[in-house]
Amino acid sequence: MIYKNIITKKVRDTFLDVQHHNYDAVLRGINKNVYHHFAGNHALGGTRHDTDALRKWFERLGRVFPELTFEVKEVIVKGMPWNTLVIARWVATTKLINGESYVNPGVHFISIRWGKAYKFEVYEDTQVVANGLAKQAQSGIREAIAEKIES
Repeated sequence: MIYKNIITKKVRDTFLDVQHHNYDAVLRGINKNVYHHFAGNHALGGTRHDTDALRKWFERLGRVFPELTFEVKEVIVKGMPWNTLVIARWVATTKLINGESYVNPGVHFISIRWGKAYKFEVYEDTQVVANGLAKQAQSGIREAIAEKIES
C-alpha cells in the first residue's frame, strides 16, 4: 500500500512538473533508454527511444501549448517495484491563442522498474490534438506543424 501511494504521488507530481515546464524533474524519473509513444500523425505524435529526444518533445509541447494544464482524474498502480504498471487518466486543457478552449481527456500507460519509468504509451483524441496544433500554427506558432520528433 505504501509503495502504491508513493508512485501515485510521484505520477501526480510529474504531471505538475510537465505543466510547469520543469522537464529536468520529469526526466530524472525516466530511464535513459525510454520508450515514449504519443499517438497521432502530427507534431507531437510518434515514438522516442531516448531521453534527449524526449526532452526535445517536452520542450516542443511547452512551446506549442504553453499554458497546458492537467487534471489527473485517477491513478491506478499495479505490481511491485521491479515491475509496475501505472494507468493515469487525465484531462488536458488550455486556451489556444485564438481564444478557443482546448479540452482533451487521455490516458497514460506507464511501466516502471525500480523507480524509473521506462515505457510510456499516451492515448488521447488525436484529432483534437491535430486540430489544436493546426490552430496554434495559424496563430503564429509554426512549430505546431513541424515534423515529428522521433528517435
